[in-house]
Amino acid sequence: MLTTTVSSRALWRSGARRAGIFRTLSTITRLPVPSCMQELTPDDHLGRCQTHKKDSVSRYSTSTVSTPEDIALSSVEAKRFSHSAQAAHKNLPAMSVTSWISELVSRATLHDLSTTTIHRSKRMILDTLGVGVLGAGTDISRTVSRSCLMLEQGGGAIQSRGGVQSVVGGAGKRGKSVGGTGAVLWGSRSSRASPATAAYINGVSVHSMDMDDTWHPATHPSGPTLPAVLALAETLVPDAGGSGGVSLEDVLVAYNVGIEVQGLLLRSARSARSIPSRFHPPAVVGVMGSAAACANLLGFGPSKCRAALGIAASFSGAPMANAGTTTKPLHAGKAARFGLEAALLADQGIEGNSNILDMASGFGAFYEDFDPETLLTENSGNTEFLLHSQDIALKRFPAHLGMHWTIDAAMAARKNLAGDSSAPVDISKIRTILVRAPPSKYINRPVPASEHEARHSFQFNACTALLDDQVTPESYHDDCLKRSELQDLLHKTEIETPEDNHASFNEMYVEVCLFLKDGSEVKGRCDTPYGHWRNPLSDEDVVKKFQKNAEALSSQSRHEIVRLVQTMSADVKATDLTGLLHAY
Repeated sequence: MLTTTVSSRALWRSGARRAGIFRTLSTITRLPVPSCMQELTPDDHLGRCQTHKKDSVSRYSTSTVSTPEDIALSSVEAKRFSHSAQAAHKNLPAMSVTSWISELVSRATLHDLSTTTIHRSKRMILDTLGVGVLGAGTDISRTVSRSCLMLEQGGGAIQSRGGVQSVVGGAGKRGKSVGGTGAVLWGSRSSRASPATAAYINGVSVHSMDMDDTWHPATHPSGPTLPAVLALAETLVPDAGGSGGVSLEDVLVAYNVGIEVQGLLLRSARSARSIPSRFHPPAVVGVMGSAAACANLLGFGPSKCRAALGIAASFSGAPMANAGTTTKPLHAGKAARFGLEAALLADQGIEGNSNILDMASGFGAFYEDFDPETLLTENSGNTEFLLHSQDIALKRFPAHLGMHWTIDAAMAARKNLAGDSSAPVDISKIRTILVRAPPSKYINRPVPASEHEARHSFQFNACTALLDDQVTPESYHDDCLKRSELQDLLHKTEIETPEDNHASFNEMYVEVCLFLKDGSEVKGRCDTPYGHWRNPLSDEDVVKKFQKNAEALSSQSRHEIVRLVQTMSADVKATDLTGLLHAY
């Protein structure tokens, strides 16, 4: 039997909520001496002790506390000046990024989420559930599920009839139980697993077809976060004498905290703004976001949040070399699992480096241009979560986001060639196909040999769109992949990388040029595909995508899931949602 003990404060928050940590920033009138100023080693504080010009304001302080000099502060600039002066006077480094983010994770509530942030995150949640249910039917997800459940046999296996029980609690706290009957495996008929295993399997399902959301700077934020939050939420239940359970509102807040932490950490290095080439971001920032989300859901104070982030950093990392293989979907799953486990380990007293997000040998190990000072300077004065100003891309096709430019450009070229997009294309007229795309080795695959390579191939997606005027999950199956007419087009396709075509989802474009045997040329271009954050899917299309992807669920369940996600009410338990995710 798997035993997990969690002692957490305020897991079920009462009606009284703390004041918002963001919107009250401009009304703060006095600056407390920050308790999070901690010494760093000379090799790791990256110059903060030499200069204090980039000191920044904490965005979590809500109380009015007098400084030793009793200086009244009414602006961000004044707070920065006072903070810098105090740090210099006490010979301390500037504010710790780790402490700042730990406070954010600990204190965030629904009041910190703008209407825009809430709306966007609900769309992301619904989309992720649909993609996860669809992905549960893939070979990779079934293989992982079978393997994980087999490993749990005899060592705390939790399937449809198993259970995990452990008393959770601490001095002066209401006890909680972790487990019950385990967490739902999305899209399965009845299977359940321990929270960590369910987070892993569901995370793999979400990323199995590369149809999950993509953000800027580049990552897939939901795959590592939502499976962890829901697996934990549905297995945390009150003991006798406890009240309520984890609500969908609690899930919404925790999920947004996980997304926010990922967005902040991606702003610690300029290189993160480009299409990744070394580490796969969900396996780096995704683990941190998962840990942060679970820490918030468990009601951790700043100290335990800091510990969870320190532990999660040691679980982070996966190379981009595994893109286009069946290993890549594991990245999202392991991020969900290890983030959840990091939070539970922190609750048991395991600790990591308390300045893990400030150090070149800490989180900075993943980015050569790691710059935590700029992260603080540019973001610690934010009054909203990053999702408020930076929307997400929700995909129309089960492929790498860059393929969406390619598919739309190829469809435009096809229409120009055929005159009617529904008419068949005479591919014998085509002499050469030229795809002008940004430079990126892992999505330049001339003749992909598998469905996962095809999802990361400019050439395959351009040629498939030219042939079929559509791209569907079935387009990546072997029978479609190995069609003779498709193979003929692939061997006619070339890639060109113009200097003005930057490897960034925020700046790239794709042109598909058809050079015909009669000497004429037909082209199509896409600067912003439908579904991109600059051209987002309509709410109606988000629901349609979910309904289509989640066809393994009953029609009644699908409609009820849409209703619950659109409200994410404090009066509805998380288990009311997860219980609908079994296939019929």
